[in-house]
Amino acid sequence: MSKTSKVTFLLLVLLVAGCASLQPPRSSVEVPDKLRPGANESLARIVPAKGVQIYECRARKDHVGEYEWAFVAPEAGLFDAGGKRIGRHYAGPHWESNDGSKLLGTVKERADAPAADAIPWVLLATKSVGSEGAFSNVTSIQRVSTVGGVAPKAGCSQATAGTPARIDYTADYYFFTIRQPDHSYQSY
Repeated sequence: MSKTSKVTFLLLVLLVAGCASLQPPRSSVEVPDKLRPGANESLARIVPAKGVQIYECRARKDHVGEYEWAFVAPEAGLFDAGGKRIGRHYAGPHWESNDGSKLLGTVKERADAPAADAIPWVLLATKSVGSEGAFSNVTSIQRVSTVGGVAPKAGCSQATAGTPARIDYTADYYFFTIRQPDHSYQSY
C-alpha cells in the first residue's frame, strides 16, 4: 500500500468515526411504556448520577404515635460518559449543569425498578429555570437503571424523630428534547 493510500485510508477511517460520534445516544434499557416520553421527543443525552437519597424520621400524617422514613431530597453529582462531573441533582427536583442551565422536574409517571432494593424509575416533565446552556432545551427526563436509594428497612420512632438517613444510590438520567425536523429532503 502506497503512502498516499495509507493516508487516504486513515482519513476515511477518521471521517467515518467522526460521523458515528454525531449520532444521538441510544438507550439499551427496556423502559416500561408508561415511562416513554412524547412521540415528538428524542433522546439527547444520557447522564449518569451518583449520590444519596435523603430521608428523615417523621411522625406519620393521620397516624398519631407512628413514625416513618419520609423522603426529603436527592443529592447527586451528574457525570458525562467519560466520568467528568458536569452538574448536580438536588431538591426540587432540580438538575443543574456547571454552565448554569437548570431544570425543574415534575413527576408524570413512575414504575417499580426491576430490583426491589432500588428507587422507582420515573418520567418527569421539565421546565428550564436557569440560564441558556447544556440543559436548557430538555423537555423530559427518565430516571432508569437505579441502584439503591430506598428508605431504611429498620423503622424509626419518636426517639429518633428528626434523624436523617443518607442512602447511596446511582441512576441514569435520560434527557429528552423536542425532535428536530429532518430537513435533509425538501420537495418544491
